[in-house]
Amino acid sequence: MSTVRDETQAAGNAWEKAGAGFIVGPVSPEAVKTPEDLTDEQREIGRLAEEFVEREVRPVQEEIEAQNLDVTVRLLKRMGELGLLGIEVPEAYGGLGLDKLSAALVTEKLAVTGSFAVSVGAHTGIGSLPIVFFGNEDQRRRYLPDLASGRRLAAYALTEPGSGSDALGAQTTARLSEDGRHYLLRGQKQWITNSGFADVFVVYAKVDGEKFTAFIVDRDRPGLSVGPEVHKMGIKGSSTRMVFFDDTPVPVENVLGEIGRGHVIAFNILNIGRLKLGAGCVGSCKELIGIAARYAAERRQFGRPILDFPLIQEKLARMAARTYALESMSYRTYGLIDERLAQLGEVVEGREAARAIEEFALECSAMKVFGSEALDYVVDEAVQIHGGYGYMQEFAVERAYRDARIHRIFEGTNEINRMLIVQTLMRRAMKGLPVLQAAADALKRLAPLSRTAAERGVSAAWYLDAAGHESAGDGAAGGAGAAAGEGAAGSLAPVRAWVGAARELALAVAGQAAQLFGAELENEQEVLRALADMAIELYAVESALLRAEKAARSGRDEEGLHRRLATAYAQEAARRVAEAAAEAVTAAVRAEYRAGWRALAESLALLPLDDWVELRRSIARDVRAAGGYPLRV
Repeated sequence: MSTVRDETQAAGNAWEKAGAGFIVGPVSPEAVKTPEDLTDEQREIGRLAEEFVEREVRPVQEEIEAQNLDVTVRLLKRMGELGLLGIEVPEAYGGLGLDKLSAALVTEKLAVTGSFAVSVGAHTGIGSLPIVFFGNEDQRRRYLPDLASGRRLAAYALTEPGSGSDALGAQTTARLSEDGRHYLLRGQKQWITNSGFADVFVVYAKVDGEKFTAFIVDRDRPGLSVGPEVHKMGIKGSSTRMVFFDDTPVPVENVLGEIGRGHVIAFNILNIGRLKLGAGCVGSCKELIGIAARYAAERRQFGRPILDFPLIQEKLARMAARTYALESMSYRTYGLIDERLAQLGEVVEGREAARAIEEFALECSAMKVFGSEALDYVVDEAVQIHGGYGYMQEFAVERAYRDARIHRIFEGTNEINRMLIVQTLMRRAMKGLPVLQAAADALKRLAPLSRTAAERGVSAAWYLDAAGHESAGDGAAGGAGAAAGEGAAGSLAPVRAWVGAARELALAVAGQAAQLFGAELENEQEVLRALADMAIELYAVESALLRAEKAARSGRDEEGLHRRLATAYAQEAARRVAEAAAEAVTAAVRAEYRAGWRALAESLALLPLDDWVELRRSIARDVRAAGGYPLRV
């Protein structure tokens, strides 16, 4: 194809560091942050969190799971003493004021503690960050030093019995008192994490029954009460109760943000929650791979360890490959956000920081969906490797299996987040992201190919060649990979070619859907889901690819492990992308053109590589040698 096209691929695109920019065009490896790029200071923070978990949390894990809240509170306060509660609180208010990637690393390390990690996240994330980002100077000085130190603990009260995903449907009200000094809150909140011991609540209520507004509410305010602990499937050690407000007086100076603008706070904090949830899933996946690998090495059947059996090895390899993709997505997203925040300068006003994070709302939703579903896959396979023992409470995977299920519901269900991905993409397009032009270009290029495909049928190799996706930009990565390689899997060029073809097909199908449905597209949820799935997998595969390319170029992948993990995940994702594309085409393409477009979609199902069995077995050998996830951060 044209030299211009090749140069564009090699150099990346002007939008590669913009929110949702990966949809528009190829991205260069240098544009992404990876775990291998962590600084010594960031690694030290990670070690501090890891040591805290091993020395102080694991020994009392059973007490936490038995819901001994005194233990949870003591450990939270201990984290405050160590500075681990104030990582994202500015130094001016008693915190460490570190970057988001440092916070992500702490979240990852704490995730292995299950219920306790949920308590920490509710305090440091959705409990404290609304005040960091949207509090005024007085509110920050009154609350943040105590929240950073653990002297006071926080909770976030948004959900109600009648409003879950529809947060703006909340019924809790706030009316101004006759003397004008307080807002009187009346209503109830449901499933509020940390409500058994929290000192401070961020509460949402409608002023005069209409204006959705956020408030900072102290626990000792009259009329505030909490119900008994609810009985949950998992995360049993965390405190979850209802919170009631019976004309609870809240000083007017505790209005958080602006009257009637509570949705701005709620939605921005949900973005952060989704991002953190994805990072936590990284840590949980790594932990479970280690548990499963060690068990498989010890458990003997038919006279040998079950880890010797190829189907067990295949499970561990797939678990590792999916975790690699998730980890790559996480660091890439956090790196983009940190870079955007750095552009704002040293002194960042909270609302500016929130807007910078909001730019990457699509990536946050993708992280949440992919992370929660990757964790579900990994924990399910970990239980399967344990066999009947995995169903027994004395084994760690039994609790992990129950704990994992909530993540697909937390921070907006995965169904809601899939809808948000496409809606967010459209909003980004309205703000200047050239999605519509890219879709039009893709449609123009692929329409002739679809007619050819309808006439002759296609294979993956034919489509990648016909679409003109050479491996420009693979360069040293491909060469280094091949040197260490194993047959066709020795180069990343096929993966990069697949990413280019998948991106172009996704853009073309999205363009057709927009043309066919117009403003009614938002009601075509099956199509939105398929488009979202294509976007999520594209982001996952490309993140893994870019990390592997970067590792190869820097000489960090002499054994080809990064390349093999990225390639193995790309092969799994290819089938899912092809299925999603075929579903979208069926609904969004007119019947007379459908056969050709379905053929293009189905051609993406397989990467044109040899010996997938040996590829997965080689990854399993690395898992075995490491006793778990084979890459150490």
